[in-house]
Amino acid sequence: MYRYTTKQFQIMTDVGLAWDLMTDSWGPDEYNCSAAPFFEYAVSSSWLNKDYLYLDRFWMEGDRAVAFVFYEQPVCKIHFILRPGHEVLADEMIRYAEEAFPELEGQRTFVLNQKQTVLREAAEKRGYRPKDDETWRMFDFRTGKLEYPLPEGFHFVMHRDSDPLKIAKCLWDGFNSEELGPFQNWDVVTHNGGRSPYELYHNVLKCGLAPSPHATYEDEVIIANADGEYVCYSGMWWVEKNKLAYMEPLCTVPAYQRKGLATAALSEHDRRLRPRGAVLMTGGGNEFYRKIGFGVEVCELYYMK
Repeated sequence: MYRYTTKQFQIMTDVGLAWDLMTDSWGPDEYNCSAAPFFEYAVSSSWLNKDYLYLDRFWMEGDRAVAFVFYEQPVCKIHFILRPGHEVLADEMIRYAEEAFPELEGQRTFVLNQKQTVLREAAEKRGYRPKDDETWRMFDFRTGKLEYPLPEGFHFVMHRDSDPLKIAKCLWDGFNSEELGPFQNWDVVTHNGGRSPYELYHNVLKCGLAPSPHATYEDEVIIANADGEYVCYSGMWWVEKNKLAYMEPLCTVPAYQRKGLATAALSEHDRRLRPRGAVLMTGGGNEFYRKIGFGVEVCELYYMK
């Protein structure tokens, strides 16, 4: 007898359900799926198109989620979480993803970790093949240590003393200034981006980090210059259960790049989280992470038809 039921994702009630499944399924020596903050960070961010969240689906065994299909950005970029022991659901998950999710912003793509063997086989049965891939890196606290110094003339700002508007400006300048102009250039953004000043202000203050039940804002690292301006920011989601330091986002204001601020920020994460038993810290895919000691490679394959 079929022992599973399905449940469509509801943003007001199911963030915890996804978190529990993802923290149960991820391990410091497995990482065969996305870590839990990956989904929650997206759902709580202003940049995610939330119009199609109702398509995200859980497979349930009783009141426990055992599988999850969801999109990040764009809606046609689909991810899969499958709890070990429930591999029988792989074919059904792939079929659902193919039939339910639209191809609004590009070709439908299944993002599958190299270790998601059963799901990859299910995708290939339906004619999907790996057409591209992306490799990103993690830092292993067991084999190395980040000890890059904070450059002279800069200082750390503790979360309890931080100014949210200054954080917003740092992130704005670090990520958006070249595309959208200065932090308070409302007219450019409104006319060219179609957004009102109120909406822009709301999104900027969220900094891509809207209040989220599992976010650990107290673990963020902020670096200021001698004038008190925030010039480097590194967000952190500490996942105690997985001994995972999920770093997101990291940026440096362009005028202060290549001064060693980002490496100092990551070293500060090391100093704070190593005593708590951190095993891995996430990074990114560019060469910067390899050069400073992020030695664990994770390869994601992009399956398409």
